[in-house]
Amino acid sequence: MRIYADRPLRFLVQSGADLLTAGWIAAWVWAGLTLHEALRALAEPGELIESAGDGVAESMADAADQAERVPWAGDGLAAPFGRVGDAGASLSEAGRGFQETMGTVALSLSLMTAVVPVLFALVAWLPTRGRWIRRASSAAALRSMPADSGAPLLALRALTTARPRRLLKVAPDPVGAWRAGDAEVVAGLAEVELRRLGLRPRRR
Repeated sequence: MRIYADRPLRFLVQSGADLLTAGWIAAWVWAGLTLHEALRALAEPGELIESAGDGVAESMADAADQAERVPWAGDGLAAPFGRVGDAGASLSEAGRGFQETMGTVALSLSLMTAVVPVLFALVAWLPTRGRWIRRASSAAALRSMPADSGAPLLALRALTTARPRRLLKVAPDPVGAWRAGDAEVVAGLAEVELRRLGLRPRRR
């Protein structure tokens, strides 16, 4: 499999694009994680509210237990403590709800921050790289075949993919020469295809 071109300039362009894409992905993943941590920090007041609510509920429950021990008036004395304890439980529940909401917001926004740019980069970059790797690997395999087998196929690919002006530099009638099996023209067309992909021509 060919991952990069043989020719230095094409190699530098490809490796530079790969590094930029990797850097872009890493930067947005880092941004997403940083945003997640920042938003999660906003949930700390919810933890304090939950803790305070739990403390009030527990204290009032203890006070209600003590008040219930008072003869004859225990139930009446315990009732206010119970109501305050219920309010503390509600406060604690509100704190937990706030934390859950902030956790959901943090996860959603951080995923949007990281995933959307990463998907954009992959959609824009991966198909192009994959297409070149597939074509270059195929061309390299043809280049390694015997000249009378691989060169005509490379030449045929050049006839279907290369720009006409490049083909005319090889021969005035490249299609006719290819059909006639002109070895020199076929070799020239094969070289055009290899150069188009950034691969070195076959050694003669």
